[in-house]
Amino acid sequence: MIADHDAYIAEAPAELRPLLVRLRAQLARALPDAEEVIAYKMPGFRIGQTIIAGYAAFSQQCGLYLAPSAIASHADEIAAAGLKSTKTGITFSPRRPIPDELVGKLALASRKEQSL
Repeated sequence: MIADHDAYIAEAPAELRPLLVRLRAQLARALPDAEEVIAYKMPGFRIGQTIIAGYAAFSQQCGLYLAPSAIASHADEIAAAGLKSTKTGITFSPRRPIPDELVGKLALASRKEQSL
């Protein structure tokens, strides 16, 4: 059982930890009124009962998870950054990190989708 965001990041592969620390800070800045939670075995940011954004570390890369419309509405920017995306997530790595500005836009778009 993962206690909190700090514990999750501490257990992630060493080369991914700086990415996760940076992503967490970016999401916290974009969603200042969100509560940090652990949901679906990964760190997330929740407003009310709704998870606005979540992130995860894997062996070689990280993922950022958002509302599908947030990803769809920024598909061109995601592709321009050279990142891969699915309906609900974007993967990134130390070689190809997710741009700070894009994280903020995606978090706000995900929040808007949830009408919060």
